[in-house]
Amino acid sequence: MEYTAPLETYSGSVKEVVIGKGDRSVKVGGENILPLHYFEGKAANRPKIALEIDDNGAAGWSEWVLEPYKDVVADPVKWALKCLDLGADLICLRLESTDPQGANVPAEIAAALVKKVAAEVQTALVVYGCGDDKKDAEVLAAVAAACSGENLLIGPAVKENYEPLAKAVAEHGHCIIAQTPIDINLEKELNVKLLKQLPPERIVIDPLSSALGYGMEYSFTIMERTKQVGVIHGDFAMQIPIIADLGGECWKTNQARAGREQGILWEGITAMSLLLAGANLLVLRHPNNCRMIKEAIDGKL
Repeated sequence: MEYTAPLETYSGSVKEVVIGKGDRSVKVGGENILPLHYFEGKAANRPKIALEIDDNGAAGWSEWVLEPYKDVVADPVKWALKCLDLGADLICLRLESTDPQGANVPAEIAAALVKKVAAEVQTALVVYGCGDDKKDAEVLAAVAAACSGENLLIGPAVKENYEPLAKAVAEHGHCIIAQTPIDINLEKELNVKLLKQLPPERIVIDPLSSALGYGMEYSFTIMERTKQVGVIHGDFAMQIPIIADLGGECWKTNQARAGREQGILWEGITAMSLLLAGANLLVLRHPNNCRMIKEAIDGKL
């Protein structure tokens, strides 16, 4: 007797979010299946890969991950273009120089840089602040205004600063990153608040991503539960794509810094794990992993 594998179908679906504009826009989300279960339903968009650059010249980056970019790190535009040549679907620009504990670069200078990169690179762009709640509110609002209409993905918006960021994003036609500290209840709470100011098609969830060996299981569990609650149980506030910002978390570990091959594997295994957990957009640093994860997504490994 012929065996027919059982299939599970669900009524819930993740909203589709468009980042960027025109021919270079990137779409994430849009699935009504669990991660990579393409045989069970619809996945409008395969997961996407962003390669990370920063405005601080890769200060503090591991020598192993810096190798492919050492000739361009002083110029964010050239760095971004090289990332695209190396296979990135889009660019993640991190504004590390704005950190009050570091260079404390003013908001208007950071905004001018983002505007330059967006104009010259002509690609979908994710923009992360430095992680300081107050400074990010100032800097990212300025970025939103300076790049009005570019449809950037901007964040992180956290409970302490989401209101001014959501207002700036809504006024200037961007998408927002909702970040919460690995807690499903806090994640939903922030989503509900943002949904009062923005449609779900302009929100991406960042539940925080831990590296392999450093609590990655917590990140996996939260992403997995987010996807299940949205797709299986149809919770509207959780039917939002997920970004896994994992590159920096991996390459700051002692294990990744110990050697080139081990570092690449440390990031690659973390990325593959979070892809299986339900991430729609992965932020990586090493281009080898960009190629590997793309091959895994396309079933070529």
